[in-house]
Amino acid sequence: MPLTPQETAERCAEIMWPDDHAARGLGMEIVAVGPGAATLRMKVRQDMVNGHGSCHGAFIFAVADSTFAYACNSDNHRAVAGGVDINFLAPTYLDDVLTAIGHVRQQGGRSGIYDIEVSNQHGKLVALFRGRSVRVKGHFFEITEG
Repeated sequence: MPLTPQETAERCAEIMWPDDHAARGLGMEIVAVGPGAATLRMKVRQDMVNGHGSCHGAFIFAVADSTFAYACNSDNHRAVAGGVDINFLAPTYLDDVLTAIGHVRQQGGRSGIYDIEVSNQHGKLVALFRGRSVRVKGHFFEITEG
């Protein structure tokens, strides 16, 4: 019996997560995955704060980029970033909890567009990220017809 799109997304995330040393090392957690979608969360730690007393933009980028990765790899087609753009809208600080919610805008052929919104624990939007994915060879698992 074929997997549903939701089951496929969950299985892809389960396969990716153990080898995702970057996301795990930064303390990220997967909140949810679905077809063309993902939500990740990360708490701002002391080692993520810059000389201005706010979270370094690279860490905000990292949680958005990781969310993008889980969203664009949710349909059992391996994909990588082909280009991204991020806009920082508000600062974040030590102990803020960042939640990145991403979804597909368009997926066709080998390329897709994904939008990710990063908010703090108060629901304040702190960054907007748009990623362009490129599918590469390979799948996370073999599909068996039963």
